[in-house]
Amino acid sequence: MSDSSKRQVFCSKHAWFVPFVCLLVGGALIGISTNLAKYAGDLGMTPLAFLFWSITGAALILWVVALIRQELPPLSARSFEYYFVAALISVAGSNLLLFSAIPHVGAGFVALIISLPPLLTYLGALMLRMERFTIMRAVGVAAALMGAGVLALRKFTAPDASVFWILIALCGPVLLAIGNIYRTLRWPDNASPSALAPGMLIAAALLLFAFSAVPNFSVAVPLGEWLPLSLIVIQAGVFAGQFLLLFLLQKTGGPVLLSLLGSVGAVFGVPVAIFLQGESPPSGLFLGASLIALGVALVTWGGVKMSTDNKLDFK
Repeated sequence: MSDSSKRQVFCSKHAWFVPFVCLLVGGALIGISTNLAKYAGDLGMTPLAFLFWSITGAALILWVVALIRQELPPLSARSFEYYFVAALISVAGSNLLLFSAIPHVGAGFVALIISLPPLLTYLGALMLRMERFTIMRAVGVAAALMGAGVLALRKFTAPDASVFWILIALCGPVLLAIGNIYRTLRWPDNASPSALAPGMLIAAALLLFAFSAVPNFSVAVPLGEWLPLSLIVIQAGVFAGQFLLLFLLQKTGGPVLLSLLGSVGAVFGVPVAIFLQGESPPSGLFLGASLIALGVALVTWGGVKMSTDNKLDFK
């Protein structure tokens, strides 16, 4: 076997490594981000203000990274459409809904339901014929949706339940799943992940700032206190890493693997909310989380098996 053939075999065997690392680290950052949002609320910051300044800081960080790598965001009509639509669905809209719901439903509940996008993404990809139907993945979707139903039902029937905020929280994973599919379908030609990420975040910051024109919504933060400002700086760094890894994972792993970020985020986010933030475990946690984990495992394993079968058919 020639040296070039050996390198090709080595690369094919280890092609999973980059997506796996992106998935693990990116999911951990999502779990951290959810809990930072709850802490920001405890400090008196509004969800809009915390999200706007954190996204703005992350956009600046990623812009500097793109500048250093000489991969600045492309400036074309197609790219601007991509930035603003992706920003509205994947960043501004979904995160504003989730961050606003956290003070009312808890960071643990939000961290758990963020694990739903893989299943919703698979359903969307199935309807758009981006994926083919398999029994294993269909059972996985059903199991996870049952798990989400258990958590939502227990949350709805709690004595202090806020139906409005539970529904708002459940809209977040739907937007995230739509964003996963949109970004895959509309990825600009020859654009790198490090070029697209700052463009999307800048668009998200502009959308959030425009939203602050609505009465009773403001992006003002207490400038005289160091703790809120420090938290914004930390969240900006978390967002920068999270969205850069999101684009890298999208490019190397595809939309369904990408949406598993939420599941990894739940693994990190729920224990932090319970043990460090003092939240009570969500009612129905064991049954609901078990069903969601089973569903995610079946959807993931079904995808791996389908990919393997495709490679064998190709050979």
